[in-house]
Amino acid sequence: MVFRKPPDGGWGWVIVVVSFFTQFLCYGSPLAVGVLYLEWLDAFGEGKGKTAWVGSLANGIGLLASPVCSICVSSFGARPVAIFSGFMVAGGLMMSSFAPNIYFLYVSYGIVVGLGCGLLYTATVTITCQYFDKRRGLALGLISTGSSVGLFIYAALQRELIELYGLDGCLLIVGALSLNILACGSLMRPLESSSSPPPEKTCVDKLPDQYFVYHEKEKTVEENISILEKGYIDEKCVNNVPDCKQESILNKNVLSSININEKDTYKKKVVEQTNFCKQLAKRKWQLYLTYWKETMVLFKNKVFSALFVAILLFDIGGFPPSLLMEDVARSANISEDDYYMPLISIIGIMTTVGKLILGILADFKWVNTLYLYVTTLLMTGVALFAIPFAKSYLTLAMLSGILGFLTGNWSIFPYVTTKTVGIEKLTHAYGILMFFAGLGNSLGPPIVGWFYDWTQEYDTAFYFSGFCVLLGGFLLLLAALPCWNACTNQSSKLSPNTYSYKVASNA
Repeated sequence: MVFRKPPDGGWGWVIVVVSFFTQFLCYGSPLAVGVLYLEWLDAFGEGKGKTAWVGSLANGIGLLASPVCSICVSSFGARPVAIFSGFMVAGGLMMSSFAPNIYFLYVSYGIVVGLGCGLLYTATVTITCQYFDKRRGLALGLISTGSSVGLFIYAALQRELIELYGLDGCLLIVGALSLNILACGSLMRPLESSSSPPPEKTCVDKLPDQYFVYHEKEKTVEENISILEKGYIDEKCVNNVPDCKQESILNKNVLSSININEKDTYKKKVVEQTNFCKQLAKRKWQLYLTYWKETMVLFKNKVFSALFVAILLFDIGGFPPSLLMEDVARSANISEDDYYMPLISIIGIMTTVGKLILGILADFKWVNTLYLYVTTLLMTGVALFAIPFAKSYLTLAMLSGILGFLTGNWSIFPYVTTKTVGIEKLTHAYGILMFFAGLGNSLGPPIVGWFYDWTQEYDTAFYFSGFCVLLGGFLLLLAALPCWNACTNQSSKLSPNTYSYKVASNA
């Protein structure tokens, strides 16, 4: 398959629009799962920690499975994966409306919907990168806001649907809306070149696979001729019986020679194919060893090691507010009459603003993106410490807006990773970091819920969350201050990565 040069426009803008709506439709409900979380608490009567697993799995499983998602998109293409994933998301949401217990939701909503969202994110990012080169940053920024806008709208939408049709009806309608992903996926036309057809196969390439023998050393001329003539004659026999007879007469001497040495030739083939399998296994093993050696080299970088700890602790402490803020307001006995807008909607719209503003700031040459990222971590920790002191809707809304804005630091995380390890190691390092980000997303809300089940109040839980984020920020700051320039210079001198590893993020 031959790809054209990215057009940086044209049908690419259609790709941007459908990718935006794809992320809007698939991530809207999982990111606004805090509204559903309250209903599941009342419906199943389970603890807050156990119930929080549903939303945390839906948001974390896509990051944990990012290598698998990348392999699927690379193997089958963005359009088939998007259409298949649309069925997964819609089916998982509709199945969740019939959930008899919380364990069923772990599978239907947590795993099925979460994995579908991970596949869709990878598909939208991959095909957008194929269509854009010079404007790739703008295109990716536009489609990434789809998830934030989805959080803003779905928080209010799901609340209204629950009041009108109940929890089951809400999930059925939201699942039906997700079927529009199929229409979006069908428009993800692959960027292929029809003007330059692939080169024709040579005569050797046209031979049947059964006559193509892998070998460790070159065969003799006589052996090659005998194998080729045997393959040619047998192919003739299948296609044309009269020609087969004539060809058999003309090549009688050759056939007799093959029959005499048939056993020896077969043994040689077996030995050669066995040697090939051994060589293939050896090469695969060498590739895995190379991958782990490069991973160990990354962790020798002090800033990268601190960054991996920081992203893990940030997601453990910083993700729970988007899931649990509605329950925090209910626990503070705030009346629903005081609600002007769902707190999750405020987080969603401010996340969009944060992504855009922080992304713009990262483009200025005088701004150090690492220090900017550390600042967002430290401010997030302080905001989390302030949540237990918020006893009114206004203060919770202000903290929700601050936390939403600071969560927009996802837009500058690729910049930070590039500064830390260099462009050559970006995909490898980013895949590792996204795995731990998904782990933090999966563990954060249940841990906060368990703290509530243990203490019957959220104060200790958010003190713990704030401590985690502050600890990650201070560790990253300490690692960066003395050796920031040394680490970046060292990473730029590292040998380029021979192998490319594609990843997905939930930025």
